[in-house]
Amino acid sequence: MDSNFVHEKGISRIDSKTTKGWLVRGYKNGKRYSKLFSDRKIGSSKEALSQACAFRDDLSTRLKAIPSNPRAKKIVYRDSRNSTGVIGVSRLKKPGKNGKMLEFYSVTWRPAPGVQKCTSFSIGKYGESGAFKKAVVCRYNGLEKLHGRDIAIRVVGEENVRKYVMGEADEA
Repeated sequence: MDSNFVHEKGISRIDSKTTKGWLVRGYKNGKRYSKLFSDRKIGSSKEALSQACAFRDDLSTRLKAIPSNPRAKKIVYRDSRNSTGVIGVSRLKKPGKNGKMLEFYSVTWRPAPGVQKCTSFSIGKYGESGAFKKAVVCRYNGLEKLHGRDIAIRVVGEENVRKYVMGEADEA
């Protein structure tokens, strides 16, 4: 048997100076399960592969029996690179078609894994504070639909929610 041409799912060939054998790996809930089947300890590469296949099949059955724990959603609340004070809201500049520099607030959010949505609010059209307010409200509404009010307030910031989303003006 030529071990270079064996392709078994979950089984890899290890051929180093000190180790020769078949490595079986399986994953479940972020944990790795593995076992090496050494040619020398078992007697031959062919027999080691046979035992590795049997172990792999048994491991697969055992892993299917373990309940899946879905990954917790990672929600970013703070980022030192953010200059607006609201995660997902950025102030950007780019040249327009006529060469004039356009300034705007860009808003991004992820309604589903692997899906990103974005929109922008022109500073030229709405003014600095108007564009920022619209961006914050947009970000808050997107987060509230996805994660609920408490998460949206934590990400956008309680002060920003009071000031922009709820429309409460500062008395100071």
